[in-house]
Amino acid sequence: MLCRVENRFLPRTAAFFDLDKTVIAKSSTLTFSKSFYHGGLINRRAVLRTAYTQFVFLAGGADHDQMERMREYLSALCKGWNVQQVKELVAETLHELIDPIIYDEAATLIEEHHTAGRDVVIVSTSGAEVVEPIGELLGADRVVATRMVVGDDGCYTGEVEYYAYGPTKAEAIKALAESEGYDLARCYAYSDSATDVPMLESVGHPHAVNPDRALRREAALREWPILVFDRPVRLKQRLSAFSLPPRPALMAAAAVSAAALTAGAVWYAARRRAGAASV
Repeated sequence: MLCRVENRFLPRTAAFFDLDKTVIAKSSTLTFSKSFYHGGLINRRAVLRTAYTQFVFLAGGADHDQMERMREYLSALCKGWNVQQVKELVAETLHELIDPIIYDEAATLIEEHHTAGRDVVIVSTSGAEVVEPIGELLGADRVVATRMVVGDDGCYTGEVEYYAYGPTKAEAIKALAESEGYDLARCYAYSDSATDVPMLESVGHPHAVNPDRALRREAALREWPILVFDRPVRLKQRLSAFSLPPRPALMAAAAVSAAALTAGAVWYAARRRAGAASV
């Protein structure tokens, strides 16, 4: 248990959480594909394709070239989408789609870290339009996420401004540590993917959650704790703390394309698959 309150005279600390398959049971972005369809952003064919991508993401069944082709397709798909419309669609369906797939174990850990006086930071390859509302739902203090370029017309240009993936996650954590005064040697991190090894090794207390094969092997070699999360549950069915308004989320990312987020999740899955195959 992590119930000990941090000494107020010590440097600040934080717990950094990957999102997809670490805090929630699916890909955060791909989960919204039906919402985008009903909102007129994508057609039925795109819904079917993202459903297949979700399956691949969960099962790791496609090779790197297949995943790269999907990533390119989905990146192009979001070009011209209105940012405000994407935000509204996510807000309208957030509780319906995301609340039921949050791991009970992850929600408990978030509560325990807050009780111990630590900030909670979501660090995700998915985009800010999706990750920021989820962070608020969870009561996270900060969010780091992919950002897409938005044109003067308020629509996505199809270009990526910042991609929160692999080593860039570790760089973001170190930048936050400098700006917020976190002592990384006393911080915690959680992820399911070997692509997040740089993030995990940047803190003193790394944890592998539902790890892919490559991360499981890496965690065993480094003697990192391995956690299994397998109980998705609605937050309102848990502790009363989650019925309260969420803690203010001081977002470290903004304006990200939801479809390019999908592309991010796709590339993320492909790199995981490639990493596992090389082990």
